Amino acid sequence: MLVEAVLVGLGVLLLCSAAAWIAFALVVRSVYRRVRRSRAVGGAALRTRARVAHGPQRTVLGLRVRLDDAVRSGQAAVDLAGSGSGPRGELPRLYRRMAEEAATLDLQLRLMESETDASVLAAELPAGRRRVEQVEGLVRRVRSAVASGLSGTTDDALAVLDADVEREVAALRAGIEELRALNRRDVAADPAAAYPAAARPQASAVRTEGNRP
Repeated sequence: MLVEAVLVGLGVLLLCSAAAWIAFALVVRSVYRRVRRSRAVGGAALRTRARVAHGPQRTVLGLRVRLDDAVRSGQAAVDLAGSGSGPRGELPRLYRRMAEEAATLDLQLRLMESETDASVLAAELPAGRRRVEQVEGLVRRVRSAVASGLSGTTDDALAVLDADVEREVAALRAGIEELRALNRRDVAADPAAAYPAAARPQASAVRTEGNRP
């Protein structure tokens, strides 16, 4: 009975250990997939590869870096447009199409990157560069449209704010002038009010001393 209990306990420990290792492996696999899909991590790895590469492959990686920069820049502009801070319209839908084309172009560039025939790669590079420049031009237009909308909204808001500040400053100046006018009228009605109260009895005492025989 004791031997059976020990064996059962060992079996339970082995099962728990196996389950823990399986769970750990699944967590590591999930984290690895997330990191691999992360644009930030992928962009950093791409830039590192572009810096250390040589020859035509370095040119292809440079095009991929430019394409990634353009996609990120356009996405930032579209996110601002969709946040309620700027014009929205059809930009998100159009940009999704643009991003899909950019993803297809990136696949083409990755295929070019694996090309071992230098002559074939040299022949394909001009077309790849032209497509990347087209995407960059589209992104510049998107960013220009968003910037125009934001600047127009800002100009209107600043104009309204300027008018409100001007009215408030004018009202404050008018209030100050009115207080000064009231003070001048009080002094004209009672000249003694223009002097401190503590000084008036002293002056009276001086006159009294001068009138004594």
